[in-house]
Amino acid sequence: MDNASIITMFTLSGLNDISNYRLTLFSLTLLCYSMIWLVNLTIILTILFDKNLHEPMYIFLCNLCINALYGTSGFYPKFLIDLLSATHVISHAGCFLQGFVLHSSACADLSILVLMSYDRYVAICRPLVYRLVMTKQRILVLMFVAWLIPLSLLFTSTMSTLTLKLCGSHIPKIYCVNFFINNLACSQSITNKIIPAFNYSFYFCHFLFVICSYMKLIRMCRASKENRRKFSQTCLPHLLCLMMFIICTLFDLLYMRFGSKNLSQHLENFMAMEYVLIPPLFNPVIYGLNLTKIRIRIRSVLCGKRAFFRQIS
Repeated sequence: MDNASIITMFTLSGLNDISNYRLTLFSLTLLCYSMIWLVNLTIILTILFDKNLHEPMYIFLCNLCINALYGTSGFYPKFLIDLLSATHVISHAGCFLQGFVLHSSACADLSILVLMSYDRYVAICRPLVYRLVMTKQRILVLMFVAWLIPLSLLFTSTMSTLTLKLCGSHIPKIYCVNFFINNLACSQSITNKIIPAFNYSFYFCHFLFVICSYMKLIRMCRASKENRRKFSQTCLPHLLCLMMFIICTLFDLLYMRFGSKNLSQHLENFMAMEYVLIPPLFNPVIYGLNLTKIRIRIRSVLCGKRAFFRQIS
């Protein structure tokens, strides 16, 4: 006999002891979210409006920034509302939608980073056939697949979770995660174990692909000064972004499953926010500072605006 009931609302935890600095947290979070929009939108518009930047590496970077805005939109608006609210609840549909957006964004991030590593591998290790391999048609297909697969996998995972009978409504996190929703199930089905296991295995293979690509890249760059220069200009930013993503995601995943319950609530909240704060905010900054064409283009736009304002003043 189970205690299943119709769940219409979930309660979120982590924001119970913030009454003394609620407005400060709200202001800082709003500032971070605004900065995420500013830096990502700057990169997106710079690439879209400059035809010289319509190259594979920049197209992938543009999609990485679009994905950052997609993923953070699943967290920050609700979180900002919760910071000003005395009760921290989310509707049944809203919870599953939030989980879908956050999970699919994380998976799309890794898919796009894998494409970027493949692009760098072909550019440095096979430069003579780069234009033949990275055609516009192939780039469109790769980007379509990089978005389609995460959305399809997470849609399947979310739909399988929706079929579960739930015996609770409390989620011990500041946002909805499929793992905790599964833990509320009255009984576990084999499907809800197989699908996450497949997803993790699938994206672990992505990680192995990146490792193999970089091993070949490093071996190739050791023999050529020109390749070392290319590696430092284009591969180092990608490597930094990849490391940030993996570290933030692993921290969150490992803590959810094996973390101590003795940690302070504030530290738990920060660990939960890491991958919706650090990669979306710093990825565009790292690329903007390191990729010469983007840096020059942004600087020319800013200098042009300054000259324009000096003329009219």
